[in-house]
Amino acid sequence: MTADVPHRTSASRASDRPGDASPFALGLLLRRAHSRAAAVMEEALRPLGIELRHSAVLIVLVDRGPTVQQDLAAATGSDKAGIVRVVDDLERKGLAVRKAVPGDRRVRAVEITPQGIELIDAAHVAVAPPAERLVAELGPGEPERLTDLLTRFAYPADGRA
Repeated sequence: MTADVPHRTSASRASDRPGDASPFALGLLLRRAHSRAAAVMEEALRPLGIELRHSAVLIVLVDRGPTVQQDLAAATGSDKAGIVRVVDDLERKGLAVRKAVPGDRRVRAVEITPQGIELIDAAHVAVAPPAERLVAELGPGEPERLTDLLTRFAYPADGRA
């Protein structure tokens, strides 16, 4: 049995090369851009003893304060098992602690420690130069425009994903 798949002989096939006009192009470009940015950030964070996944959780904790693991997973795009491993790592390093949530004995909130705040401040300093190099080939105003476009893409006004 074969699926009813439209057959187009002159259709552009997906690639990840510049100028790709296929319907996959945006996703492939975003994936490549993410991989490039993540590799640069990972390299900058390595001397601090943390990974990008750790910094993502620490950033959420600085922004939101104590946060339950389920909400951390949603905020960082992680799954339940992944966020448990990250929080375990952060606790082992003294960067975060789990604390009981008043009124619910089963739930623990994760809270950043003073050491965690110091480390995320140092991480911001460490990643600034490589972040600037990532956008060095863009023209005046383009890094800000890229950030604006990606923000609107990631957080649509209608709230849909």
